[in-house]
Amino acid sequence: MARPDAAQGEFGLYVHWPFCQAKCPYCDFNSHVSAAIDHDRWLRAYRSEIARVRDETGPRTLRSIFFGGGTPSLMRPETVAAVIEAARAFPWANDVEITLEANPTSAEAGRFQAFRDAGVNRVSVGVQALNDADLRRLGRLHSVAEARAAFDMARAIFPRVSFDLIYARQDQTPGHWRRELAEALDMAADHLSLYQLTIEPGTAFGDRHARGLLRGLPDDDLAADMYEITQELCDAAGYPAYEVSNHAREGAWSRHNLIYWRGGDWGGAGPGAHGRLTLDGRRWATATELSPLGWLARVERDGSGETERTEVSATEWGEEFLMMGLRLSEGVDLGALDRMGAARPAAERIAALEELGLLERESDHLRVTRVGRPVLNAIVRELLA
Repeated sequence: MARPDAAQGEFGLYVHWPFCQAKCPYCDFNSHVSAAIDHDRWLRAYRSEIARVRDETGPRTLRSIFFGGGTPSLMRPETVAAVIEAARAFPWANDVEITLEANPTSAEAGRFQAFRDAGVNRVSVGVQALNDADLRRLGRLHSVAEARAAFDMARAIFPRVSFDLIYARQDQTPGHWRRELAEALDMAADHLSLYQLTIEPGTAFGDRHARGLLRGLPDDDLAADMYEITQELCDAAGYPAYEVSNHAREGAWSRHNLIYWRGGDWGGAGPGAHGRLTLDGRRWATATELSPLGWLARVERDGSGETERTEVSATEWGEEFLMMGLRLSEGVDLGALDRMGAARPAAERIAALEELGLLERESDHLRVTRVGRPVLNAIVRELLA
C-alpha cells in the first residue's frame, strides 16, 4: 500500500441511510425502524446535498462513495443508482470505490445483482456471528445459513467483498472464538472487520448492563486472549491487521476508511452524517440533523441538512490525525503535523513509549507496535497529554 500521507487531500462521499428492519441491542449508530419510507423524497434530498457539497468544494476528485447506516441494503437499487449518478458531479478517480453495507437476510441478498448493476463495486456484509443462538442474542434477523448463502452470492457478484464479525460475546470462550474465526477465514474473500463487543450507553445492551442483567460477558483477560487469537489466525491465513479491527489481503484495504484514518476530506449526506472539508486552506468539521424527518425537512426548507460547522484548529487537527493514523499498521508521518501547523508529541514521551516497546520510530515515521495495539487508547492519551 501507499505511504501514510497518500490519502491526505483525497476526497470521499459518505451517504447515510438511517433505516433498519430492527434496532440491534448493541448498536449506537443513528438508525431507526420505520414502516413507511418515501424513497423519492429521500433521493431528492440526497441529490440536493451532494450538489451543495460539490458547489462548496469545487471539482475535487472523488475517490470513494460509502453507503452506511442503518441498513443501506434496504434502499431501492434505483435510488442507489441515482445517488451514484448524482455523485458524477465530481470528477471520479479511475478506480473509485463504491461500498454498500448489507445485511445477509435472503430478501436483501436477492437485490445484490441490482446493486451491482447500480454501480456498487464493494459490499460489506454484516454477518456478526456464525452461531444461530448468538445471532439471536445480538438481535440479528438472519441465520448462519442465510449469512453463508448471502456471502457466497456477494462473492459471485461483486469484485470486492468484506464481512463483519463481533467477538467477546456473551458466554464466548477463546476456544469458541478460535473455531469460529477459523470457519470465517475459510469463507473470507479479501477483507474482514473483526470487532470486540463494546457496551455503549444509550443502547439496549447498555441499559441491561447498567441493571446487572447482561451476564456472561468475557472479562478483560479473556477478551485480550481473543484479540491475540484474532491476530494469530488472521496473520497465518494472509489477512494481517492493517488497522486495529480490520484485516485484509494485500491491496484490499478499504479505500474509503483510509480517507478517515489518513486525515483526508469527505462530505457527509444524510441524517447524522459527519464530514471533514478543507475549504480555502481551513478545515471544517460538519454534522447534520440526527432525526430522519428533521433532516429531510431541513434540506427541503433550508437547502442544507447541516446543523453544525466548526473550524478545526491546527491543534485539534493534529490530535485527530494522531488518534486516527496510529490505528493503522503503517502509522503516521510526524512531518504531516508540521504541515498542519500542529505541535508534535513531546520527544521524551515518544522515547518512553519506545522504551516500553509500545511505539517504534524510524526518522519521522511513528507507529504502534503489535504489543502496543491492545493499549492504543492509553498510548494516544500519553502522547497528547
